Amino acid sequence: RARFVGKNGACNVAHKNIREQGRFLQDVFTTLVDLKWPHTLLIFTMSFLCSWLLFGMVWWLIAFAHGDLDHSTRLQRSPEEGSAGAPDSFVPCVTSIHSFTSAFLFSIEVQVTIGFGGRMVTEECPAAILVLIVQNIVGLVINAIMLGCIFMKTSQAHRRAETLIFSKHAVIALREGKLCFMLRVGDLRKSMIISATIRMQVVKKTASLEGEVVPLNQIDIQMENPVGGNSIFLVSPLIIYHVIDKNSPLYDISPLNLHHHEDLEIIVILEGVVETTGITTQARTSYLADEILWGQRFVPIVAEEDGRYSVDYSKFGNTVKVPTPSCTARQLEEDKSIMDTMPLSPKGTIRKRSVKLKPKFTIN
Repeated sequence: RARFVGKNGACNVAHKNIREQGRFLQDVFTTLVDLKWPHTLLIFTMSFLCSWLLFGMVWWLIAFAHGDLDHSTRLQRSPEEGSAGAPDSFVPCVTSIHSFTSAFLFSIEVQVTIGFGGRMVTEECPAAILVLIVQNIVGLVINAIMLGCIFMKTSQAHRRAETLIFSKHAVIALREGKLCFMLRVGDLRKSMIISATIRMQVVKKTASLEGEVVPLNQIDIQMENPVGGNSIFLVSPLIIYHVIDKNSPLYDISPLNLHHHEDLEIIVILEGVVETTGITTQARTSYLADEILWGQRFVPIVAEEDGRYSVDYSKFGNTVKVPTPSCTARQLEEDKSIMDTMPLSPKGTIRKRSVKLKPKFTIN
């Protein structure tokens, strides 16, 4: 069975035959952020190069129209007032522009505000002053869009989700006399996920009474956790569990159904706000039928040592077998005598605090 959501949280959905491609251009910023890094860097580079070349051509046309490139014109006009005293030399629109190369260099200097001092706009041409203003505005817009795009790509929410981990397998075992679906979730960073919530969905192929086939029917299932409700306090790894009762879509699941041919996928979604950036992040994973272990539970990984709690992540996904009836939750609820035949599992030992005795010294 193909996954709907991968173990890394990627959605296994391909969008084909999209006719209204223009809708993506209506939201250019999001489209740029969603692009892959090579495409984003190419657009980043080409946007600056194209703007420099475009305004370089404009500056060259201004100089050409004013006669700045005509050396003979400058030589003829310069000595006209020479006999009258102070020579009235030819004033170009932009000084030191002799070719398209110098116009292109001046365009770069204007847009990135380098200002080497060799070229500058004079008050001779109002059109040149207008182009100077327009190029500065265009340069600011390009900087805002492209730098904002780069910032959003580097601070995307899924980057934080890389350190939110789920157990490789889920388990079904007894808890408080009821069959429960359990998984373990943890956060590798010290910075917390604020207002963290977790929810689960069962995705399977269903058919309605009218014969309508729903290939990916998403059914919400109620989650239970040590804090209560869907909110969790993810300071240390938690075991999140779902009680399989008559309202659960797993009510008729037994060990015989947990194989790779079974049309069953359980999606787990963890959402919260990153404490350091304030950006909402989401981590996802899924469990197929053959990734659910029946009759096992997770081993403890949190212990108190030297006045603080330590987490051993090397045992994060480790499980141990426990006595569990090989029947569905429906059968267990209808026949209470099944529990009477179950052997009691040994209680886990509680680790005592390790207290270090400080030596006492006496001073005579």
